[in-house]
Amino acid sequence: MQGTSSSRNRAAKGDGKPASARAGRASPHTTRPPVVIIGAGRLGGALGLALTATGWPVRMHSRGEEGRLRAEALGLKAATPEDLRRARLVLLCVPDAEVSRVAEELAPTLPRSVAFVHTAGALSLDALGPPRGRALGSFHPLCAVSSARDSLAGHTAAISTRSRALRDVLRHMAVDVGLDTLEVPEGHRAAYHAGAVMSAGLMVALADAAVAALGAAGIDPKDALPALLPLMRSALRGMEARGLAGGLTGPIVRGDAGVVAAHLAALPDDVAPIYRLLSRRALKLASERLRPESRAALELRLR
Repeated sequence: MQGTSSSRNRAAKGDGKPASARAGRASPHTTRPPVVIIGAGRLGGALGLALTATGWPVRMHSRGEEGRLRAEALGLKAATPEDLRRARLVLLCVPDAEVSRVAEELAPTLPRSVAFVHTAGALSLDALGPPRGRALGSFHPLCAVSSARDSLAGHTAAISTRSRALRDVLRHMAVDVGLDTLEVPEGHRAAYHAGAVMSAGLMVALADAAVAALGAAGIDPKDALPALLPLMRSALRGMEARGLAGGLTGPIVRGDAGVVAAHLAALPDDVAPIYRLLSRRALKLASERLRPESRAALELRLR
């Protein structure tokens, strides 16, 4: 794979039609090969529902009774041993630490025509073991899935594989469920996944720090979070409309070093370093929009 590239699926964007209708127009494929999903957790269930809804022949495989019951409750069909052998690909929607073990257990039991694809953002293809003639890939939806019934449409899937045929299948899957695609070089998986974690899980941690800041002002957390969430959403809308630098607001972009100093003095000890570090990052974004003296004053406050 050469570098990082992205493809924007226009069919997934705002045409008002269901994903199944869009997919028929956007995908170069005329058939949807059989898929078995290993693991009926939140992501496995969400992929199972999304693919089934767009016409993919999907079966779920779970060795535990709890997983089988979850799949059944979602209306997803259980995989038979024959389904596993006939599958075009097996999606491993299992915890990262289990990927290698599950792939190692499955490899001797399935023909090499069955591709193995994991859904772990931080893992390379090496986690699936030696290829030995089998196509290997990864398919990581950039979506914070908190329920199997969450929609994946409108998000992006990071894909990686050395097989051209499997890449076509993974892109086909993405188009059908309304996902854009992003190809991630194998040697940089950790950096890619770190960025994904910062934009999701660590954004929640940032919100917690903001709630703590309001707490220092005497505002109860149960009142702080509902007040901050619409503000966070407005910031995301600004980034979406105007990009990173254009979406930046606050005292940094205004060059107001006095306000920044007051903030740092008022914040709890465990929150002030977070504010300082993020403000330095914001200063880099806003640097070209500031007068030299304002930029110098901010740099001094943020040391």
